[in-house]
Amino acid sequence: MSAMTSFRAPTKPRVIVFGNEKGGTGKSTLAMHLAVALLNRGMKVATIDLDARQGTLSRYIANRRLFAERTGNPVPMPEHLALDTSPHQIVEQDLATALSHTARCDAVVIDTPGYDSALSQAGHGYADVLVTPINDSLIDLDVIAHVDPHKQNINRPSHYAERVWKAKQARAKRDRGSMDWVVVRNRLGQLDARNKKLMARLVAELAKRIGFRVAEGIHERVIYRELFLDGLTAEDLATLSDRREAAMSHVAARQEIRNLIRALGLAETLETPLVST
Repeated sequence: MSAMTSFRAPTKPRVIVFGNEKGGTGKSTLAMHLAVALLNRGMKVATIDLDARQGTLSRYIANRRLFAERTGNPVPMPEHLALDTSPHQIVEQDLATALSHTARCDAVVIDTPGYDSALSQAGHGYADVLVTPINDSLIDLDVIAHVDPHKQNINRPSHYAERVWKAKQARAKRDRGSMDWVVVRNRLGQLDARNKKLMARLVAELAKRIGFRVAEGIHERVIYRELFLDGLTAEDLATLSDRREAAMSHVAARQEIRNLIRALGLAETLETPLVST
């Protein structure tokens, strides 16, 4: 793993963008788990949903608000905003205006749609850290790179890698900032060791070729989906007043999110104790 890329001035929030042109990779789920992990450590967090039409992150947060009202558990909430391309085409200025309202936050977590759009491109262009989850599948890897079926090695970068390169250029042109690109191997299965080894080799090869870092270890766990209706995450289970029984999978999930925090260069937040609610 290469050295961490420095974030912009500490007087501004760190902008963490979850992006991938393929849907179903777990962007919204990981965005929510990360946002709550930061909230639970006392950070002021804003979340922006750039896919308001599907609105997975927005619904997750709405479910969280309803859970708090229903149970009386005062779970921490991010400042949330949802943007969409209708009824007019939202461009970079609209996102810039939204971000201007987050100046007092410590972090801004942005969820982008699983397809290319002007709004999604704008979101990528503001990233201090770009997080691209990919399922442990050659189908998901194809979005980032084309694989030679005979030699089983990287043939050439794909369209999304080119899009990220353009976003890096846009970021540098706008404020001379830099983007740290982190690819997360998500929803790792317990079986199929041959596929895991192939994916690990190909992702590592591609990382050296086009310049991203790799974060591993987010396994396929029911907990990452089962808490959606209550708007909760693995981190919440350590702080809720009813102290729900923590299964081993819950403990493992919390550790995976902590590992992700470290991989994203946010390790200092781990030194802050969880906020008791």
